[in-house]
Amino acid sequence: MDKGVENLLSARKLLKASVEKSKALGLSLVKTGIRLDEISQILPSLEVSVWPIMAQRKALGIVGGHINRAVVPATAVLKVFDAIHGLEKSLSDPQSDLPGYLGVLKRLVEATRVLGDNRGIAIQWLADIVEYLEDQEVADDEFISGLKKALECLRELEVGEEKGHLDGGLLEVALDRLENEYRRLLTENSVPLPMSSPTSPGEQACIAPSPLPVAIIQKLQAILGRLIANNRFDSCLSIYVEVRSSNVRASLQALNLDYLEISVSEFNNVASIEGYIAQWGNHLEFAVKHLLEAEYKLCKDVFFERMGLDVWKSCFADIAAQAGILAFLQFGKTVAESKKDPIKLLKLLEIFAALSKLRLDFNRLFGGAACAEIQNRTRDLIKRLVQGACEIFWELSVQVELQRHTPPPPDGSIPRVVTFITDYCNKMLGDDYKPILAQVLVIERSWKHEKFQEGILINELLNLVKSIELNVETWSRSYEDAVLSYIFLMNTHWHLYKHLKGTKIGNLLGDSWLREHKQYKDYYSSLYLRESWDKLPAFLSREGLILFSGGHATASDLVKKRLKSFNEAFDNMHMKQSKWVILDKDLREKTRQVIIQTIVPVYRSYMQNYGPLVEQDPSGSKYAKYTARSLEKLFNSLFQPKPVKQGSLRVRQSSGKFNNGIADQHQTSPTVK
Repeated sequence: MDKGVENLLSARKLLKASVEKSKALGLSLVKTGIRLDEISQILPSLEVSVWPIMAQRKALGIVGGHINRAVVPATAVLKVFDAIHGLEKSLSDPQSDLPGYLGVLKRLVEATRVLGDNRGIAIQWLADIVEYLEDQEVADDEFISGLKKALECLRELEVGEEKGHLDGGLLEVALDRLENEYRRLLTENSVPLPMSSPTSPGEQACIAPSPLPVAIIQKLQAILGRLIANNRFDSCLSIYVEVRSSNVRASLQALNLDYLEISVSEFNNVASIEGYIAQWGNHLEFAVKHLLEAEYKLCKDVFFERMGLDVWKSCFADIAAQAGILAFLQFGKTVAESKKDPIKLLKLLEIFAALSKLRLDFNRLFGGAACAEIQNRTRDLIKRLVQGACEIFWELSVQVELQRHTPPPPDGSIPRVVTFITDYCNKMLGDDYKPILAQVLVIERSWKHEKFQEGILINELLNLVKSIELNVETWSRSYEDAVLSYIFLMNTHWHLYKHLKGTKIGNLLGDSWLREHKQYKDYYSSLYLRESWDKLPAFLSREGLILFSGGHATASDLVKKRLKSFNEAFDNMHMKQSKWVILDKDLREKTRQVIIQTIVPVYRSYMQNYGPLVEQDPSGSKYAKYTARSLEKLFNSLFQPKPVKQGSLRVRQSSGKFNNGIADQHQTSPTVK
């Protein structure tokens, strides 16, 4: 009985387990039914998709391997492309984090390179599988045609304009932003340099250090390295030259350099622009020693390490040319090409001296092949200066000699050529001009394969003065009025003595030569007095007259006659000599006093004794025309230089000859700065 119960319990358990399994199986069948319904819905679309593939199972198995080999590199290319666009957000602004920007840009370049290296392989593998599918006829014609069209599009992108834009143009945009940052750093840190004056004579203004901070230069170099690696060096160079040359021009524009544009036709002679020539030398020195010197150093700092000698010197040459150095050389050429003028020699020497002072700087800054145009222009200018200066110097004695055939000043004053040559010779022997003139003459002789001796220069200047002496003698004989010729000789001999005494040319001529001209002045002064005013006292003769004792008709008539003769002689002489000029103030005053002492005391005494004989006559004022004081006043008005407008003095006329007119009455020699 117990055994039957156990069997019954076992059967019960088994039955219960079977029921539970049946329930689970039922649930599983329900779920399977749902899945089968879903598969049933998908099958039509799958049938459409696989319909072009009509090959047998074995052929499809072989095709799978080919497809895998083509898809793997294509998938790799797509991953790289995705990685490239993942960098886009990090390439927005190089200004905020330049090192980070450059780092991301480097990764972008590397990824783009990988993309470029693998795209060809991927396209070729895809082409192979399309060809295989077509050969094995595992797909219908429409499917194969679609693959071929897609493949053709890929090949066109590979060889067409889009070849360099596999990254969608991201690299070009990033490089453009980097160029803009390069320009910004240059522009915001480029400040025009003002021209400062030396604090004491002979002291040079301090040359400015590098115009850009070291940190900025390092940033420029970092940007430059990346842009060069991406074939953008020409653009970098163009930006650099544009910004830096513009900065130099801004520094120069503050100096008002409009005079550099003056053409030969815009001025009549060198004297009209001589003020500009002094400025030119200072401005050129500032441009070379300060502005271009700084640019030279900066070009080397920025470009030399990465690009070498030729590139940075070429960059500097472009900056120098665009900044306006050639305009300075053109101005010098314009002066050299202007009409020949004795005073032009001084200006040519000043220009030559300015260039000579900067010779070492020119050789260092503009010595490379890149600065060939500047070198050629400089050599041409120096050649013109040397030839022009020597031509004027050697022809000057001929010009002075030609003046002998021109009339002397009609007022007896000093001819311009005399005042000019004396001042000119002293300047030529001065420390400012003699070394430069000697250097120019040495160069000229070397071109002719001749040796220069300093004695040639001194002898030529001495001959100029001696030629002037001959001119003076010739001119003195051309006056119709001998008395006027004495005034002329007084003027010129005194000028030669006074203005050469104690000078270098005077020391070379010697004391005896100077004393001789002083003696000539004294001699002609006495002749002048004897042949003119010394004759007037004779008209006031006392012969036949008695002392006034109430008046006698005979004495009165005689006094009237003699006063009338005196007045006529005085009026004629005064009217004529009032047009004459004695330029030197001391000589003028001395001559007046001699005349006054010769005439006025005699006239005063005469009028005191005999004046009452005519003053009581109703017509007495006709004869007692002057008082001693009025005569003295008239004498003190003689020989006065006539006022002239400032700048009216011209050393020569437009014909190239000296204008032998009246010298400037406010100075005894032409203004030669």
